[in-house]
Amino acid sequence: MDARVIGEKAGTWFPLVVLAAGAVAVWQPEPFTGLGPAVPWLLAAIMLGMGMTLRPSDLGAAITRPAALAVGVAAQFVVMPLVGLALAKAFDLSPALAVGVILVGSAPGGTASNVMVYLAKGDTALSVAMTTVSTLLAPLLTPLLVLWLAGDYLPVDTRGLLVSILQIVLAPIAIGVLLRLFLPGVVERLLDVMPLVSVLGITLVVLAVVAGSADTVLSAGLLVAVVVVLHNGVGLLLGYLAARAVGLDESARRAVSIEVGMQNSGLAAGLAAVHFSPAAALPAALFSVWHNVSGSLLASWWSRRPAPETTPKP
Repeated sequence: MDARVIGEKAGTWFPLVVLAAGAVAVWQPEPFTGLGPAVPWLLAAIMLGMGMTLRPSDLGAAITRPAALAVGVAAQFVVMPLVGLALAKAFDLSPALAVGVILVGSAPGGTASNVMVYLAKGDTALSVAMTTVSTLLAPLLTPLLVLWLAGDYLPVDTRGLLVSILQIVLAPIAIGVLLRLFLPGVVERLLDVMPLVSVLGITLVVLAVVAGSADTVLSAGLLVAVVVVLHNGVGLLLGYLAARAVGLDESARRAVSIEVGMQNSGLAAGLAAVHFSPAAALPAALFSVWHNVSGSLLASWWSRRPAPETTPKP
């Protein structure tokens, strides 16, 4: 079995692998509690892989369709943080869980969203541009949003969050882009296994987070799961409606919907575990499972309903 097939199978089975990892960590948390310090390094490895996949053309949508990109990124950083705050208040979550939900909402878009948009016959170029731009904006916007929305629940180390995102996100992405620029042959050979690296990385993050909050999972896991499903579902819906409200075509609506609803929950889990507590990372751990399930289901439904051919609007 070659590297490409292994990578494809890893992506296909990702939700089940992560779900199984979470179940194992609840059942036997002790072997995995020591993984906590490795979480930032695991996330950095995933972001390095993302950087190696980027080309200058991936930002083409930012030049050719600035309005669509602006609407999508604005929805990303407005809809999900505010929905997270509303759910935390509506369900009267504990401070740690409330911060975790808000942090998930304040994270940039997840890289798996690009695959989902492609499968959904959406605007893949717009999706990639949204993921890239929201990730680049995250060092500034994510700490500020968490401070603004979650500061009443727990003390927020804004500077610490900023430094962590720079180390975990921007630096590895920059290194990945440079590697692709100067060592394209090496990077091309590595790209086929990057999905497997991402799956292994997120799986280990989930093991660490769930093991560290096993008691919370047993006492409040169902409540958090309900909040996560609602958070993701409302994000998918409002992302689509926001794109429709400004007149974007159907393929762009699908891209914005999936981009808004699917978060970089691995990053959120890592930041929560480092700067707050394992319990605060639980919403992100559950989100990382559920948004891949819901994204796959939505992409499958849309894939059977091709978007009408339209000329992209500026």
